[in-house]
Amino acid sequence: MSPDETPHGKTETKLIYMANQIATFFKTQPASEAVQGVATHINKFWEPRMRRQLFAIIDHGDSGLNPLVLEAAALIHKPAPAEEVKPAVPSRL
Repeated sequence: MSPDETPHGKTETKLIYMANQIATFFKTQPASEAVQGVATHINKFWEPRMRRQLFAIIDHGDSGLNPLVLEAAALIHKPAPAEEVKPAVPSRL
């Protein structure tokens, strides 16, 4: 299956790729350090929107994520749900 044929959209495919690259970097470390390393990196460098999307991918299942990323998910800070953007109220002059 090519990347264009994945069940995920472009954004999700990119996040999966990025998360798996992080896991590949840390996989040479002892297991407990690798899990912590993946979680720490994602917590430190991924904005809440990206982490929200990562959890949505995990919740959907059959994600293609490296098992190390799935194990690290328990240590990744889950951001609050995104709030709806309310239209600005015009000011009265």
